[in-house]
Amino acid sequence: MRDYEEITSFLGTWGPFQKSIFFLLSTSTIPNGYSGMSMVFLADTPPHHCRSPPINTALGNIGNETVPLEMINGEMALSKCRRYTRVNGSGTAVGNDTESCLDGWEFSTARYTSTIVTEWDLVCTNDWKVPFSLTVFFLGVVSGSFIGGHISDRYGRKPIFFATMAMQTIFGLLQVASNSWELFCVLGFFFGMGQISNYVAAFVLGTEILGKNAREAFSTVGVCAFYGLGYAILPLCAYFIRSWRILLLVLSLPGLLYIPLWWFIPESPRWLLSQGRIKEAEAIIRAAAKMNNVTPPEVIFKAEDSIQLMQKTDSETAKRSYTYGDLVKTANIRNITILNVILWFVITISYYGLCLNTPNMNGDPYLNCFYSALMDIAANTGVWLVLKIARRRVIVSSTLLSAGVLLLLILLVPSNLSIISNLLLMVGKFGITAAFSVMYIIVAELYPTVVRSMGLGISSVSSKIGSTLSPFLPYIGKCLSSQENSCLCHHQ
Repeated sequence: MRDYEEITSFLGTWGPFQKSIFFLLSTSTIPNGYSGMSMVFLADTPPHHCRSPPINTALGNIGNETVPLEMINGEMALSKCRRYTRVNGSGTAVGNDTESCLDGWEFSTARYTSTIVTEWDLVCTNDWKVPFSLTVFFLGVVSGSFIGGHISDRYGRKPIFFATMAMQTIFGLLQVASNSWELFCVLGFFFGMGQISNYVAAFVLGTEILGKNAREAFSTVGVCAFYGLGYAILPLCAYFIRSWRILLLVLSLPGLLYIPLWWFIPESPRWLLSQGRIKEAEAIIRAAAKMNNVTPPEVIFKAEDSIQLMQKTDSETAKRSYTYGDLVKTANIRNITILNVILWFVITISYYGLCLNTPNMNGDPYLNCFYSALMDIAANTGVWLVLKIARRRVIVSSTLLSAGVLLLLILLVPSNLSIISNLLLMVGKFGITAAFSVMYIIVAELYPTVVRSMGLGISSVSSKIGSTLSPFLPYIGKCLSSQENSCLCHHQ
């Protein structure tokens, strides 16, 4: 059987065709970067306190005397979740007993004019809804990761790539018009489904169209680094747009700019051949040859090439039917599976936990988010360079070990040296991002061909569980660092 790489070798490795595919598919992941992290600003909680009860001004003005003071982050401030009760339920006199914020809250507008927190009062007894909003988004990501691969195998890479891009844009725009937190979450679920499906479709399309030499760069410097570029754009937009609805609108509209790409990005010739559509695959390769200014052979693909490609999977598995049990059957495969599950869970929950925690760090949240994005770009670019000289497992183990040590050292840094804490955190995130990038490459190389898809599936499930739980890490961290009477912030 003639290999696809061998058949298309006349195209060269890095001509205008490969460069255009590399650039266009890489830039398509930019919206994935800023939309995936947008909740850092859309769902941030501004300083707030209980609103004083309405009073008869003829009786006097009690101002904030109805709200007790409490210690918050080492400073005395008005209580976020309790207020004093008025004597006999009226007048200006207040007693020593406290009650919940029956008249709502007053939110600071120094940083935001509005967020989903101020829109729907997601504080105190409702503060769990903030991380849960992100969890619903990641549940959509989980669903999309399962569904996207199956439908792209059936209907093609290109249609699914553009359909999920449209899905991501449409549901993002619909979220802007949400009139309740529940509707916002439901729309966010489908937004997450489209986001990951679009990212995976771009990744698969690029790796199938590009040659072997360009694939490694595409999977690191390409989609991953451009994802980081989109992440870096987010704090810039959020700095100038302080309303969550307008910010989400601005972040969703650029999806419409990718519509013209339909006429520049072709279907995967590999997929077309696997479906027996030889003429269409050959037309794409001839167009690529023309763009690269090379002369293609008179016959590029033969009928037997398509037949053999369609039968390749069947011939590999015909001798035996493999199941998920084979992933733990032998000691070697079992160790690979266990390590992959643990690594994917730890890396994913750590990566998203650190990304989502940027508003809680000391310093300017916009700069913190920007620095976090720069670490993504630097890590992915660095990995691409190091992969040429170092082994995969050495990179993963060294970056994770160094990241873990640096993050633990933060516990020893005095509270008045926040710059050092932030620096350690950012360098630690660099290591986690680097390991994240390498794992995409290494997981496909560890498993034998006959169980590779199942191995990737198990790793994906572990990864998505980590991302689904990650929004609660900053929430738990805020509770543990709080000096209020309980983790639930005076919910009693």
